[in-house]
Amino acid sequence: MLFHISEMAGIQEFEPRPSEYAVESVVWAIDADRLRNYLLPRDCPRVTYYAGPQTSAPDREWLLGSSAAVVAIERDWLERVQGCRLYCYHLPPQSFECIDECAGYFVSRVSVSPTRVEALEDPVSELRRRGVDLRILPNLWHLRDAVVASSLQFSIIRMRNALPRTATGRTQG
Repeated sequence: MLFHISEMAGIQEFEPRPSEYAVESVVWAIDADRLRNYLLPRDCPRVTYYAGPQTSAPDREWLLGSSAAVVAIERDWLERVQGCRLYCYHLPPQSFECIDECAGYFVSRVSVSPTRVEALEDPVSELRRRGVDLRILPNLWHLRDAVVASSLQFSIIRMRNALPRTATGRTQG
């Protein structure tokens, strides 16, 4: 099963749409392992990461600690995350193809009807239920740079909505 998270209820059919990340119009879906990266409002900037087969022990210790997966958001987004209601649409995988295994991204070039939908009333609890370490930071840029330079697997999402980079300050991983 694949998934699509939305803040919109009642979607009966997902139609292919133009995307800056695909040559043609597509329907986007995510696999179960990376669903955690999308359990936030759509526009919320986030840095998400986990250890992969090539992750070094120092990177694991420094940025993950004892966590299996981390989703980091900015403090300014916490209230919106806590007050958000999300809908998790379950999509049949038959028409989808994987375009990024690390990120768990799948696309379909044809319309897709969800087989079921779940309302998620409390995204923070949903992340915790899935064993995700939700980290709340004043600014994401230092963490983003550290994760990108590391050997971790990651997705950096909606950083155009993040606070500006700061010249000083330190973010812990």
